Amino acid sequence: MVVLSKKVVHTDLANFQTCKSTTDIFTGVPVVDMSDAITAKKLIVEACREFGFFKAVNHGISPELVAVLESEAVDFFALPQQEKDRSGPASPFGYGNTRIGPNGDTGWVEYLLLSTRPGLMLHKPHFPAISENLWFAAGEYISAVAKMLKGVLEMISGELGIGPRGCLSGLVGDEKSDSCFRLNHYRPCPNLEALSGWNLIGFGEHTDPQIMSVLRSCNAPGLEIRLQNGSWASVPSDQTSFFFSVGDSLQVMTNGRFKSVKHRVVTNCLKSRVSMIYFGGPPLDEKIVPLCSLMEEGEESLYEEFTWSEYKKSAYNSNLGDDRLKLFEKIK
Repeated sequence: MVVLSKKVVHTDLANFQTCKSTTDIFTGVPVVDMSDAITAKKLIVEACREFGFFKAVNHGISPELVAVLESEAVDFFALPQQEKDRSGPASPFGYGNTRIGPNGDTGWVEYLLLSTRPGLMLHKPHFPAISENLWFAAGEYISAVAKMLKGVLEMISGELGIGPRGCLSGLVGDEKSDSCFRLNHYRPCPNLEALSGWNLIGFGEHTDPQIMSVLRSCNAPGLEIRLQNGSWASVPSDQTSFFFSVGDSLQVMTNGRFKSVKHRVVTNCLKSRVSMIYFGGPPLDEKIVPLCSLMEEGEESLYEEFTWSEYKKSAYNSNLGDDRLKLFEKIK
């Protein structure tokens, strides 16, 4: 269990969003055993079609590696606020606190956002509060998770008959790939008694704009996904597994066969929550279009062609909960 502070801070919640507490636990999260590649690729595609979301077990990533990074993250977020602020604001990379993006979105969260480009990961940037140990642990973790994501994308390509080899996985494995990594810390909820029947929004509802995201969190609840019927359901925490979610770019590349899943993080407990998310993004100049080898005869694209740079800029200029892809849908 991650414990950063047992102290509950009594804070004015007027500037933070809340939502009705949900008691629905989503017991239907697709579980994929990564040690069985033949079965795994079928289950992954089924999960991406139905939910845009699945849990990977027997993934082969060392629990010691994850534990080291989590420990370093805990130490970082436990630093005095003034010291952490020296490594921010996150524009685009560095430390951020409550403010999410430039358009007024806020959440009960503090975070550390890092680029994963190889050239930028070779040398620690001038973020004073980030220790060498944290930087090294993050680099090791990012390498392992990026390799796992490339394997998952290869499985998707194989199951769907997408060619040539590497057309998906190569986008996140290229030296120019615009992937990033975020460490989140959701502090213990203040004024818990004032939130009876409500949850405090840690990170508001959104879809991830990249190709695919890989999440790992400590053993604390909070992640919720929006089901196809529009209801929100809580995803049971599991600190030994990784959760994969389809991003907007992959929804376009599959011409809507896969759906990017809306998700959010809520908090109504006294326990801190630390999560780690790797966002697999393509090179900035990559054209995001439906894959030709996937399209059936006579099938038309549902979306206008755009580059990842164009979509990233559009997403960054929108609010967190906006339907970002709607601007790029073809008018029928």
